[in-house]
This record gives sequence, structure tokens and C-alpha cells, in this order.
Amino acid sequence: MANVLPPVTKLRKVALDLLFPQWCIGCGREGDYICGSCRQTLSVIPPPVCPRCGRPQSQGILCPECVDWAVEIDGIRSPFFFDGVIRRAVHELKYRNLRALAIPLAELLHDYFMENPVSGEVLVPVPLHRRRYRERGYNQSALLARELGRLSGLTVVENSLVRRSYAPPQARSASVGERRDNVADAFACRDERLQGKEVILVDDVSTSGATLNTCAGVLKSAGAVAVWGLVIALEL
Repeated sequence: MANVLPPVTKLRKVALDLLFPQWCIGCGREGDYICGSCRQTLSVIPPPVCPRCGRPQSQGILCPECVDWAVEIDGIRSPFFFDGVIRRAVHELKYRNLRALAIPLAELLHDYFMENPVSGEVLVPVPLHRRRYRERGYNQSALLARELGRLSGLTVVENSLVRRSYAPPQARSASVGERRDNVADAFACRDERLQGKEVILVDDVSTSGATLNTCAGVLKSAGAVAVWGLVIALEL
């Protein structure tokens, strides 16, 4: 019987595909949420990049914005600019409850991570405030981290880093200074699970790097020895 029936996971996928067929969010073609053709159009961040914020920098040195930035994070890395299909995919994942998009986005992030590794032994998703979590019903960064953990074999540590204050979405803030002020005391580490660990923070988009940097400071104060940020896209 075991040789006749497909695995339970395959049956589940077949059933889901029948009930909810996948359509490419870029071109509308049936088959995948991001089809092969649309993957070829993604806005890839070309090297060299600023070693701190991960944005293109022709000489691979600190960009002007990062020279005077007091940072805690060891660096931020991302495969894509936040536009086109990637922008649409993140929007659908984040605001339209299309949680299945975490799978192809994490696959893209994993491909980048394999080619551009950073030092890390655990994945930590950037947390949502409990109010935002109740509104949305899930944390998109946690979905990405779980899928990335499955692909990479790295352990995902959730609910150690927590968000303790509620703030407007970073994209609505008018300036970099406001974004940094919004998250200055927003996070806390509630236990010692990350003490002595090399941490990779996982998020969907980085705009100013303020959220990732604040999280890194909290984690290092709690004993983390290194913290890198890994995100799907950078917003310029």
C-alpha cells in the first residue's frame, strides 16, 4: 500500500493546488506564484555593496549614509531592490494573507544566502508587536524564517526577541531620523537562548536599517556575539 499511495505531503499539495491554483503575481500565468520568466526580471542588487547597509557602493566601502551611523548590526544583506514583482510579492504576503508566498520568497533568499553566506548559527525573525500580530494574524518575517530554516538547516528561535512598543509602519515615516526614533526602545530580549550565538535576523524589507540595527543592539546586550540582517529586499 505504501508503494501505491503518494506521501501525505504530496497529497496535501495536490489537494491545495486543485482548490487554490497558483497564479504568478507578476504575469498571471498559472503554475507558480513567481514564474520562471518573472524571476528573470527581478531587480537584483549588483555587487559590490556597502559592507554595512548592503546597498550598491561602487568601491565596496562604507557609503556616505553609513559613515556616521552608530551601528550595532554587523551588516545587512539582501538580494533584491524593493520594486516590481518583489514589491508585489511582499505586499501580498504581508497585507493580503497570501502566506504561501513565504515559500518562493524564502527559496530566493536561500539561493542568495548560499552564494553570499554570512556568519550565523540561528535565525531570528524580527517580531511584531502583539497588537499588530492580532490585526494580521501572523508574522510574515517568522514565516520567511521558518522556510529559510527548513532549507538551510539552521535553527529558528522565536519569541526570545520581542517587540514591546507599538509604532506606525516604518515606510510611513518621513525621515531616517524618525524611523530610528520610532524603534529606539521598541524591542527586548526575554530570555538567554541567544546568549553566545551568532544570529541572523530575518525580515521582509529594510528601509533605513533602523529596525534591524535596534534589534541587533538588544541581542548583543543579551549576549549574542554577532548579528547580521538578511532581508528579501532593500527599499531605497
